[in-house]
Amino acid sequence: MTGSDTPSSFRLAYVPGVTPTKWVRVWHERLPGTPLELVQVPAAEASRLLADDGAEAGLVRLPVDRDVLSAIPLYTETTVVVIPKDHAATAAEEVTLPDLADEIVLHPLDDLLDWETLPGRPAIERPATTADAIELVAAGVGVLLVPQSLARLHHRKDLTYRPVPEAPESRVALAWPQEEPTPDLVEEFIGIVRGRTVNSTRGRAATPPQPSAKEKAKAKAKRAGTAAGTGRKPAPGGKQSGTGRRAGAPKGGRAGGQSGGKRGKPRGR
Repeated sequence: MTGSDTPSSFRLAYVPGVTPTKWVRVWHERLPGTPLELVQVPAAEASRLLADDGAEAGLVRLPVDRDVLSAIPLYTETTVVVIPKDHAATAAEEVTLPDLADEIVLHPLDDLLDWETLPGRPAIERPATTADAIELVAAGVGVLLVPQSLARLHHRKDLTYRPVPEAPESRVALAWPQEEPTPDLVEEFIGIVRGRTVNSTRGRAATPPQPSAKEKAKAKAKRAGTAAGTGRKPAPGGKQSGTGRRAGAPKGGRAGGQSGGKRGKPRGR
């Protein structure tokens, strides 16, 4: 697909935990005639989906293969530890990695945190998914470290979470297949996630900003003042401009009083 092609719809993939709602809303406001289709995909499969043209763009977790996909990092998520509500760690606002040394720390197969060394004690088996690991935490088997959005996604009344500042963090990015030029609708969505206004969206001719009513009035007053200074038109109310005298003062004296010197000669009748 080239930059000049305009498909009838735009497919946006997104991984669990990512909420595209605010960007989708802006899309519908700006391009009401172009449907946006959301495609939910497991984080581990997002890159392959985009490479196989399963979507025009995707909200994914880094890293991605930069030889295949272009990507713009959007934000970094805090990592939290999911624990039962009656766990001793709930007494603290944050949890350190040494605090987890005696805990069984679950490590699901779909975990995307870049661990050099997983803290705590390993479980006998790795859960297949994050959802499975959440069930084990609820059963009192261990604790789980995940991006905060996933803790919210898998919220349960009997579980809570605390931030772990020392843990690796997950970065969310907008990614799309590498093409030259970048397709028009992908450029539109890039502009939306970057906060560009309608007129500043890349690839569109910006409409020159129009002066406000206040600016128009100020310009008009400035033009009127310039004309008065040239003597082409007297100032309203008989006031003089461009002289050293106070407005309304009679020649040779001050307004409403005697002059400091001799009076001028009376005019002949």
